[in-house]
Amino acid sequence: MAELFSDGWMKAFMNEWNNESELSGELEKIGFNSVITYGFAGEEQPKGVITIENGRVVSAGAYNGETPNWDLRASEDSWQKWIDKGLGMVGLGTAYAMGKLKFKVGDYGAMIKDPRMAGPFIKSFNVMGRVSA
Repeated sequence: MAELFSDGWMKAFMNEWNNESELSGELEKIGFNSVITYGFAGEEQPKGVITIENGRVVSAGAYNGETPNWDLRASEDSWQKWIDKGLGMVGLGTAYAMGKLKFKVGDYGAMIKDPRMAGPFIKSFNVMGRVSA
């Protein structure tokens, strides 16, 4: 399996994202556009990036200086746990409250209060578990 958030891993994540209607389809309904980066806590720059247009990932790969709307950070152990076991709404709230999941860029509060975004956000963690790059 490719290294977490590497170019190959992110491209495989893009395919899984776009194949999951509860993620891409739900975000398409609200015209969701965003640049999301993923990385590890304590590191200056993120590792991977996806660009979303109307709910679908249109590009993905290693981070190359893109300006994110969302920048998600956690320890490698936390990421791996969520990828292996998924993450529900309670787990997400706990991870955020305990500082295990950090939003270096983006408004967690606004996202979590909007069920049109919160559900797909949770689903994205489950989709990560399908990546086998």
